[in-house]
Amino acid sequence: MKKTLIPALLCLMLIVNAQISERGAYFAKKKYVPERLPEYKEIKNQLPTPILDGNKDWIELYWKAWQIGFSNLKTPPTGSPLVSNWIDEGFWPQIFQWDTNFMTMFGRYANNIFPFINSQDNFYAAQHLNGMICRVINEADGADHEWGLGPNFTRTINPPLFAWAEVENYKFTADKARLSLVLPVLEKYAEWIDKNRTDNTTPHRLYWTNGQASGMDNTARDTGRPNNGDVHSANDPMGWVDMSSQMVIFYNNLSFIAKELNDTMKAARYNKQAADIAIRINKFMWNEKTGLYHDVTPEGKQTTWKTVAAFWPLLAGITSTQQTDRLVKNIKDTTLFWRTLPLPSLAANQPTYDVNGHYWLGGVWAPTSYMVVKGLEQHGYYDLATTIAEKFLYSMSEIYKSTGTIWEVYSPEMYLPATDASGKYICKPNFVGWNGLVPISMLIENIIGIEANAIDNSLTWHLQRQDRNGIENLRFGKIITSVVCETAKTEEERKITVNSNLPYKLIVNEKVFSVKTGDNLFLIHNKN
Repeated sequence: MKKTLIPALLCLMLIVNAQISERGAYFAKKKYVPERLPEYKEIKNQLPTPILDGNKDWIELYWKAWQIGFSNLKTPPTGSPLVSNWIDEGFWPQIFQWDTNFMTMFGRYANNIFPFINSQDNFYAAQHLNGMICRVINEADGADHEWGLGPNFTRTINPPLFAWAEVENYKFTADKARLSLVLPVLEKYAEWIDKNRTDNTTPHRLYWTNGQASGMDNTARDTGRPNNGDVHSANDPMGWVDMSSQMVIFYNNLSFIAKELNDTMKAARYNKQAADIAIRINKFMWNEKTGLYHDVTPEGKQTTWKTVAAFWPLLAGITSTQQTDRLVKNIKDTTLFWRTLPLPSLAANQPTYDVNGHYWLGGVWAPTSYMVVKGLEQHGYYDLATTIAEKFLYSMSEIYKSTGTIWEVYSPEMYLPATDASGKYICKPNFVGWNGLVPISMLIENIIGIEANAIDNSLTWHLQRQDRNGIENLRFGKIITSVVCETAKTEEERKITVNSNLPYKLIVNEKVFSVKTGDNLFLIHNKN
């Protein structure tokens, strides 16, 4: 038995090594350069310090998120072909695509300590010659994991958000060298998706996926699809709202990158591709009666499921004013998405909605909530975006007080981590993970209202709180700054104190100030 087993193992190793050796052809970074991982206790004072006198509990949660996040930093195992240190989702001995994409979003705030965006490099280095990037990759050997495969690679593509993460990181760094490094990878990836996730025989020619590939594992909208009941590997060309909208976002970000690199022809081409997909989404997926976007069958018939995926078109920027208003109305509808904790992954009036959360049958997730919040911001709904962020932070904080940790997913109806119908926890504690989006990103961007931009050296502040609030030691580009607004009193003017190592433009509620090096004092009219 040993004689037959050893040659078989050698053959398998040769196949794996051959597959790995042809990987990463479009990514110039080939080898891992060892770097020591930073430890939270050593670098805490280098992180941005939010000021929020009216919600000290949320500040405690902010620091807890960083503590857990930094405990999940990893280096490639000995012999692994991974090319970068990374932040891990803290779940399995694999790296996961859309987890990584979202973790870079809050990781931007600590770029000076650890380049979280480099976590994506391990996927780029594992890209196949045909452009495919598997959504799940083994840490030990760099091989595609079976969860990301399936018949004909049906489970391979996670939400294609690499380019979005790169652009958001670029806004913090203004590092054009990184854009040049990643553009060939992203272009080839988009090419593979177009060839393998659309079907020209359908009337809509939109993008298909399935529960596991979409990241919404047990989502109800996979129910009843063909493929012998294996919904995790469904491959019929049903157009999915999220996947199709994500490709609009992908091409718009490719256009942005090309423009930043002065390739106007590419920028125009990618912009047109995004626009063409957007036209088809609005033609086939918008439902005037429900005021939502719906998936469509291969024949072009809309399904009836109402899920949080319906709001990806907001972030894609493809909705008219009227469509946006209808989507907002649905978000605020207490029979659908406006529950004790908005926004459940499955609308509350759907047949399989679970008040306990039960993963994607109603659970409230950081990445999809962050998507909706960013989409609302894009359309000027700052107050609603802030309210959603406040509700999520409040719920997360209350659960943190009772359990001492941050959880993977939450119940939409109770201040509890998500469970199945029996009350059994089906989510992971100490999860940062993409849940850092809530106590870090939402706290800074929505509760405090700060938006940094290193491309034009500007800081925009949607100042809306009456307590003393702001942020200290914020870094973007080469700028290190602190901006704090004092407590509102009876007088009409509020004091904003700013310190910076370099000049930049500060925009507070549309009023523009010129920040000089050193200490600055500005007055802003108090909005009651």
